[in-house]
Amino acid sequence: MKMKSGKFTLLALVAVGLTATLGSCNIYKKYETPDTTALMAEYKRVQQQEADSLAFGNLRWQSVFTDPMLADLIEQALANNTNLRNARLNVEMAHAQLKGARLSYLPSVALGPNGSGSKFFVNPHQSLSWSYQIPLSVSWEIDIFGKLLNSKRGAQAAYEQSEDYAQAVRSQIIAAVANCYYSIAALESQLQVSRSTSEIWYESVQTMKDLKEAGKVTEVAVVQSEAQYYGILASITDLEVSLDEMNNTMSLLLNVMPQKWAISADARMSIPEIMRESIPMRELASRPDVAAAERNLAVAYYSTNSARAAFYPGLNITANGGFTNLLGSAVVNPGKFFINLAGSLTAPLFSRGANIARLEAAKAQQQQAMNNFEYALLSASAEVSDAMTLYDKSVEKQKSLEKQAEKLTLAVDYTQDLLRLGSYNTTYLDVLTAQQSLLQAQISSITARNNQHRALINLYQSLGGGR
Repeated sequence: MKMKSGKFTLLALVAVGLTATLGSCNIYKKYETPDTTALMAEYKRVQQQEADSLAFGNLRWQSVFTDPMLADLIEQALANNTNLRNARLNVEMAHAQLKGARLSYLPSVALGPNGSGSKFFVNPHQSLSWSYQIPLSVSWEIDIFGKLLNSKRGAQAAYEQSEDYAQAVRSQIIAAVANCYYSIAALESQLQVSRSTSEIWYESVQTMKDLKEAGKVTEVAVVQSEAQYYGILASITDLEVSLDEMNNTMSLLLNVMPQKWAISADARMSIPEIMRESIPMRELASRPDVAAAERNLAVAYYSTNSARAAFYPGLNITANGGFTNLLGSAVVNPGKFFINLAGSLTAPLFSRGANIARLEAAKAQQQQAMNNFEYALLSASAEVSDAMTLYDKSVEKQKSLEKQAEKLTLAVDYTQDLLRLGSYNTTYLDVLTAQQSLLQAQISSITARNNQHRALINLYQSLGGGR
């Protein structure tokens, strides 16, 4: 008895020593956001703060896109879009894997009934001798060294990452539908302006012909005015092609057959006041792609821990029991119950470098995930800065272009009147130039307004909007 007690004491000491050693290797430690750089430290600090519900990126999309038709299109896209459906399926797959990782702590149970009959033909009158077993086997892996623990934690991080990706896809779809909606409205508006201008230019051609008959202009003026008129007709066909392509893009986003969407040319987005020069880290941390990048780092962290745990033994307990009439070489009836208990400790001594290679690869992948996480933060900051700059400058540009269009409208009226009155300081080239400049200014003004919408939508998306 003393000898057995000494053996158990020795085993206990070895187990305690191994546990302390593993603790120093961080096998049991949960992932924590690293703070090795100033950027990571700032991100870690804001992670402990509550999200600002009034921040632009945290607003629900229904509060940002208030146009009823646009809201209906976004609802359809969120319900039917193929990419979002696949993202939801990825979440379900990750959840199934997480469920499997959680259940790995439970023992495995198997039931395998079997039977056989035998007969020796020495005695032809002998009947078959039947034997049977109804065994139940139970196997349980004791997670002393954190193998199952890190597997479960890694599955949990992967599941949360899939949810982050699904939110990122949702945000992209909302932004894509909104951008497509206002792009169609802009093209419709440009078509209206171009068609209206083509009618005015057609009248100008007739005016030039009348002036030629009156001897005030030459045939050159008539020909050049006709050339400008046909140039506008050609530009209208380009706009119609672009409009058809944009309608098809909207159809793909909603996962329906190509069709024309009756979107008004007067569609405008409500522009909120954005007075800040920069976006704080707390709002950048709310982006789903940033969160997904950190989840990926956590998955890599737990993979490294699993690779470390592979160097340590695995402890399994098995139990077999059941009912049988086969006891050794004898068959008895009725049968008897039986039970068998066993335990095994398997320690890897030499696996041809597989465990070492796995650990080195896991460490490299963890460093890659860390680099990608840092880049995701920097990229998020750059995207937000670009969107804010584009928004501010597009507002300024649109105001200038609207004033330019007003002045050019007056210039066209003045030059046409002067040409009709026979002013020697005004030629047909002045009229053509003024009309061409007015059309360009009107088209540019519509484009600037669409860029303003696009910048605001992109800013909302770059802040993780679309909840």
